[in-house]
Amino acid sequence: MGWPLLGETIQFFAPNTSFDISPFVKERMQRYGPIFRTSLVGRPVIVSTDPNFNYFIFQQEGKLFQSWYPYTFTEIFGRQNVGSLHGFMYKYLKNMVLNLFGPESLKNMLPEVEKIANNNLKRWLGQTSIEMKEASAKMIFDITGKKLISFDSENSTGNVSENFVAFIKGLISFPLYFPGTAYYKCLQGRKKILKMLKRMLEERKSQPRKEQSDFFDYVLEELQSKDTILTETIALDLMFVLLFASFETTSLAITLAIKFLHEHPKVLKELTEEHEAINRRRENASYGLTWKEYKSMKFTFQFINETVRLANIAPVIFRKALKDINFKEYTIPAGWAVMVSPPAVHLNPAKYEDPLQFNPWRWEGKEINGASRNFMAFGGGMRFCVGTDFTKVQMAVFLHCFVTKYK
Repeated sequence: MGWPLLGETIQFFAPNTSFDISPFVKERMQRYGPIFRTSLVGRPVIVSTDPNFNYFIFQQEGKLFQSWYPYTFTEIFGRQNVGSLHGFMYKYLKNMVLNLFGPESLKNMLPEVEKIANNNLKRWLGQTSIEMKEASAKMIFDITGKKLISFDSENSTGNVSENFVAFIKGLISFPLYFPGTAYYKCLQGRKKILKMLKRMLEERKSQPRKEQSDFFDYVLEELQSKDTILTETIALDLMFVLLFASFETTSLAITLAIKFLHEHPKVLKELTEEHEAINRRRENASYGLTWKEYKSMKFTFQFINETVRLANIAPVIFRKALKDINFKEYTIPAGWAVMVSPPAVHLNPAKYEDPLQFNPWRWEGKEINGASRNFMAFGGGMRFCVGTDFTKVQMAVFLHCFVTKYK
């Protein structure tokens, strides 16, 4: 359990510079087995790398476990953020977000996603080099910022991006709150973004639109409804989390996708052939991608699955035990935190042959639309990520534009 109060926090926060399971988890798995205990920032935590236990945790959401994140996370994402809400309130917010990112909405967004991908690729052409993570984050933000808050990237992306960059750097950092630390800069970045969102909300209130054109309009309508359970604080925290998720997660996956394409010519060749075949089948070359064409991208989806398996964008998922729980020979005490480790599942050699090797063909013939015991790149259970399909659309459309027009 480490030192008093401090526990094993310093070892937990040590950087991991490879795709492998973090040394903190790997060393303890080897020493204690797939389920072990530790102490992080003064809190006792059970760490699970066991696929069956992880699956059990996700399936028992609201009964034996509930979503929980350390105090530092709730300070960063807001005390009323969607990850900290439960029961009816969580389902209510989830349905709100599904209105935005559901299949029907995504079909309508496809031309816009393609247009923004093409515009950004053209812009990159004029530069001697680009920082891929940063450039792809701005591209994704162009799409979601417009959909969420009618954000005009031409005028103000730089400022918002800087705040998000400061926020991200401190997200997984030691929680020391004084000027100069990454954690302090992170919270300052959050304050600035929330101030901007609050100002925009006030502007919308004073000048309401006749028709809904973005998620802000939808939120405003909900806030003004007589029997609403939505509060302004919850609405702003929700907007903040959605903007953050769009800025950080998909851009990380796209950056790694480019790296893997560069390192694996055979993968690039098959991906290019699939997308060129889509263009050849079109009656008119000037037409944009259709939903049917998007759904036909079999190898692309294999490629995306393999990318997010190795990316492990959510390196940890937290829950809290609501009562004493017995699992195999273990007892999880009520009130203890439980930390699921997706990388330990995705890099398990018993389930994935040569797990650190990038191999999209391992997904051939496998239909994965949700989470399973051995694949939880987008979470699992009732909290399976509502933006999963949106992420896949953005990645697939970007790859289509990229491999058919550029080297």
